[in-house]
Amino acid sequence: MSLIPSVFGNRGLLDPFSSDIWGNVSSSNDVSSFANTQVDWKETPESHVFKVDLPGLKKEEVKVEVEEGRVLQISGERSVEEEEKSDKWHRVERARGKFLRRFRLPENAKLDKVKASLDDGVLTVTVPKVPEKKPEVKSIEITG
Repeated sequence: MSLIPSVFGNRGLLDPFSSDIWGNVSSSNDVSSFANTQVDWKETPESHVFKVDLPGLKKEEVKVEVEEGRVLQISGERSVEEEEKSDKWHRVERARGKFLRRFRLPENAKLDKVKASLDDGVLTVTVPKVPEKKPEVKSIEITG
């Protein structure tokens, strides 16, 4: 499948990259600029793998959930650091606040087997796929 949007503009219901089916479902209005948290989603023969860069967050500050309708939700919050009255800030560039990303999972997702791990600031969510059924082939003996 191509990652390039159709040049014909008529994206139908069966287009796997249509935002109604696969894209970022929604996000809350109270979510800050940290909501720009980038997510990589790849599909392997065995699973769907999501990777999210979350530097400085602990696993207790991140939530991974599967909602009704096969929606994977990844959310969390980076807290504002305590400020001392004697502190003089020269620059504040690191994003903080809440983030929320939602993705509609495909029909072949095994929702009861989802796993998540947070290592070195990278959250990895693995959603196994239901194995494809191979058509059964039965040899027929030829007589005569």
